[in-house]
Amino acid sequence: MDIFRTKSVEQSIRDTEAPEHQLRKRLTAVDLTVFGIGVIIGTGIFVLTGEVAKEMAGPAVAVSFVVAGVVCALAALCYAEFASTIPVAGSAYTFSFATLGEFPAWIIGWDLLLELALAAAVVAVGWSGYFSALLRSIGVDLPASIAGEDAVVDIPAVVIVLILTAILIAGIKLSSRVNLIIVIIKISVVLLVIVAGLFFINLANYSPFIPAPESTATVEGVQAPLIQVLFGITPVAFGVMGVFSAAAIVFFAFIGFDIVATAAEETIEPQRALPRGILGSLAICTVLYVAVSLVVVGMQRYSELSSEAPLADAFTAVGQNWAAALISIGAIAGLTTVVMILMLGQTRVLFAMCRDGLLPRPLAKVHPRTGTPALLTLIVGVVAAALAGFISLSALAELVNIGTLFAFVVVSAGVIILRRTRPDLHRAFRAPLVPVLPILSVLACLYLMLNLPVETWLRFLVWMVVGAVLYFTYGYRHSRMAREAGAPPRQPS
Repeated sequence: MDIFRTKSVEQSIRDTEAPEHQLRKRLTAVDLTVFGIGVIIGTGIFVLTGEVAKEMAGPAVAVSFVVAGVVCALAALCYAEFASTIPVAGSAYTFSFATLGEFPAWIIGWDLLLELALAAAVVAVGWSGYFSALLRSIGVDLPASIAGEDAVVDIPAVVIVLILTAILIAGIKLSSRVNLIIVIIKISVVLLVIVAGLFFINLANYSPFIPAPESTATVEGVQAPLIQVLFGITPVAFGVMGVFSAAAIVFFAFIGFDIVATAAEETIEPQRALPRGILGSLAICTVLYVAVSLVVVGMQRYSELSSEAPLADAFTAVGQNWAAALISIGAIAGLTTVVMILMLGQTRVLFAMCRDGLLPRPLAKVHPRTGTPALLTLIVGVVAAALAGFISLSALAELVNIGTLFAFVVVSAGVIILRRTRPDLHRAFRAPLVPVLPILSVLACLYLMLNLPVETWLRFLVWMVVGAVLYFTYGYRHSRMAREAGAPPRQPS
């Protein structure tokens, strides 16, 4: 069984030219940068800042954002090289197929499906929470049974996912225009938070900047960071260990720059536009994250921050209700684009896997009018709506982080492999200091993975086992690479 057969870069690019599987090239470097900002600026600023400051890092949450941003920057340079060399849909899945082989590529694709599906649903539930809060501020109370994480069916979350699904089906250019408008709104709100919040900072709130370590309920049992369990360290929140544990959690806030790479096939000049979009969006968002986190912990004592809507509640605490209402609008706008682009990324990964036959190939057909994989987009939208509407997701959110970090490890290692196996390839962008930089990226990602809870690792391993079973029962026998290599024909079902 040749499960490590690789797919050449040339073959990957030829596959993009088949009429029935050809995505339309409509995006520019500006579009990609806005896509990146659209998906990165969201949960991290509007939700996670208060939660991790209150429970894990204190005012040093800003340092946690810097740590997570540096790790992402290392991986982003590797992504930029790959994306400019193999401008094909699928992101880490496609890159893995070219370097590590079919089975590792399948595992990465399966991993990305978990990451993107859960992330879209988690963020949709967060959107519902802000939407409900905004309605309450104008005197409209939605019943708890239809809105919020404890709802029987979270109706607002389901509705927003289905609306965004329709926009994605309608075409990539419409999606980029909607994203641009919403990104302008939420960046304006973020800048407002930074500027207005400066007038209400109390310097005493920054002391101690790194609170003394302590054992709390948030790090007990299987919720303890794996690295602390492995080395026999008493699990603690706060302190230096708490800052790094928080970095592993706020890493969720940076998820998205890699999704820019999934739009490679729809980019007009991918060799130049993709590196700019990936690195540009990450740099802008890191600066904004650090600035907002410093302002919010300066406005309100970290132990008093809200876990649900920290920015809005911080302004309410200083008597600025007008700003709280505006922040809620910005949060709704911000989370809207996050959900949309996460679903866009998932459809493009699925599209690449279906085109390779690892999943049903008819699903990879492109709609002749819209130029999008319409059926796949509809399936992704329905699944995301079901997850957001019917399942409590808070305990599963950290699976998104471990899935993303795992993909980063593989992509970073893949840069070294492709440099050695295909030095002849034209690389419009070359990551600096190879192999040192990719090795640092691998080590940094692995370190953050070790700071995630034990239960997250257990759930991740179960998902990987399910993926391996599906590959050997379906993917291997239906793979285009297997058929082209003269593998035995698949058995009739």
